[in-house]
Amino acid sequence: MGLIGLGIMGGAMAEALVAAGHPVSGFDVAAAAMERLKAAGGQGCDGAAQVARDAEVLIFSLSTSPAMLESARNVAASVQAGGRCRLVIETSTLPLDDKNEVARILEGAGIAVLDCPISGTAVRMKEGAWTIYCSGAEPSYERARPLLQVFTQMVPFVGAYGNGTKMKFAANHLVAILNVACAESTNLARKMGLDPRQVLELFGNSPVIGTGVMRLRMPFMIERRYEPATMKVEVWQKDMQVIGDMARSVDCPTPLFSACVPIYSAAMAQGRAKHDTASVSEVLAGLAGVDRS
Repeated sequence: MGLIGLGIMGGAMAEALVAAGHPVSGFDVAAAAMERLKAAGGQGCDGAAQVARDAEVLIFSLSTSPAMLESARNVAASVQAGGRCRLVIETSTLPLDDKNEVARILEGAGIAVLDCPISGTAVRMKEGAWTIYCSGAEPSYERARPLLQVFTQMVPFVGAYGNGTKMKFAANHLVAILNVACAESTNLARKMGLDPRQVLELFGNSPVIGTGVMRLRMPFMIERRYEPATMKVEVWQKDMQVIGDMARSVDCPTPLFSACVPIYSAAMAQGRAKHDTASVSEVLAGLAGVDRS
């Protein structure tokens, strides 16, 4: 197995694969990420091209389109020069047009490609709570499924290449709204003199109003500590942008989602780029006059 991109998500996948007994090689531009891979028992490589020489199956987990496209070009060139890679599982949440270009580049070099975005955070993987939306050719999906089941049993096949990304956009659209709703509820509880811990205890596992977002994010909001992040605000801003672009491209109004955008932007303006997205609670706390006492 090979990993291109060893950040929060890619690093967690690499560690899980090593723990499951798979030889893993990988590359990331960040030295700390490479050290994490080596500490877990993986093999660091000099670049995407070397990973493609070593591994038959690659997972891309990248945060920007330029990084994804450059990696695809390097992998394609490596395979054309005799590299081993025959399948790329692209897990990033990025614009669909860019993912389609990745497929064109890789398929031109004889490499099969799956579009498989992940719904969930690295913490949720350890709980077996990821959903990986797999799309592309069914034979490639059948080959990839046992590997993806190292991370979660929820690896549904959702159809043609690109449907995985569309599913992820729909999922993150909801997460963006639910996260802000939890922040609003937490601050309302404080303003009414309630203990937000009791709110989470009573609501979190409710079959009616409890959600995974509530159970994951409200503890951050209650403790008012937002590091280490499970999803950084600066990364989430990218997701918000691509979801909004997709909604506009299909002429679909998203008034609740749109109302959340300035709240996340305010978190960025307050210097919370590296904080967990739960930190939007502090934006609303400021508006509500909730102090730190």
